[in-house]
Amino acid sequence: MTTAAATTIKARQRPGDRIFSSATVIAGSLILAVLAAVAIFLLVESLPAFVADPAAFDGDTTNFWSYVGPLVFGTIYAAILALIMAVPVAIGIALFISHFAPRKLAQGLGYLIDLLAAVPSVVFGLWGIGVLAPLVQPFYTTLVDWFGWFTPFAGPVSGTGRTIFTVAIVLAVMILPIITAICREIFLQTPLLHEEAALALGATRWEMIRMAVLPFGLPGIISASMLGLGRALGETMAVAMVLSPSREVIFQLLTSQNSTTIAANIALNFPEAHGVGVNILLATGLMLFVVTLLVNMLARAIINSRKAFSGAN
Repeated sequence: MTTAAATTIKARQRPGDRIFSSATVIAGSLILAVLAAVAIFLLVESLPAFVADPAAFDGDTTNFWSYVGPLVFGTIYAAILALIMAVPVAIGIALFISHFAPRKLAQGLGYLIDLLAAVPSVVFGLWGIGVLAPLVQPFYTTLVDWFGWFTPFAGPVSGTGRTIFTVAIVLAVMILPIITAICREIFLQTPLLHEEAALALGATRWEMIRMAVLPFGLPGIISASMLGLGRALGETMAVAMVLSPSREVIFQLLTSQNSTTIAANIALNFPEAHGVGVNILLATGLMLFVVTLLVNMLARAIINSRKAFSGAN
């Protein structure tokens, strides 16, 4: 096609096409602009925290990095625990809805899962404090008695059940609808020809899922998991309400002292912060921004490396 012909076709575009094309470009550019503005704001406001006097920090902390280190650890620790619990359950629910459940039951379960995603985080926090924590506390005692030799389950056990493991359970329930909904839609997009071919070769239902559905949906599972991980990393109210916080690196899951998260620390301390204390909290927010960005970059790299083996091609 010559340059003149291409110019003629472009000139004949309908007004609706030009409006839609311009709107998509503006929307994409706006997302990048907002992201850059947030990053610049956090970076500028964080600079005083990096050179703050040791007296500006609480406790024995002498600099910003020793202050934010335990917070980053607690954030990642709680989020990964939640992801470990949520992903297998979400995949199982998604497979049941997409390949095993009768149509009416699948629709009802789908609506129920979507409804669970709309529950406010403060409700999950109240549920964690009033229902879950007292319910699992005797179980924690048993875990410490049986597996106390293993560092994560070492005692002394919390008497209230408000531990980082309880927080991880609450976070797992919160991210479960997100992961389930995405996995369900991905599994439903599996080419029917692949499934029928596996069954025609004598595969059982589970073998067909293992050979055709799961390889096809692997990039989608990773994307859903990373989206849920992002939600868990940034969750504030539920963590602040359930957790008994401590700015220390603590590997034990069932003790009364637990590593707190960045988001919960900001929520609990921001009302009383002033001066450079505000800059310190904003700097921890910058660290959360960086952690989330790195998680998404890692997910994108994994998806791109697995694209050729997903079965979608």
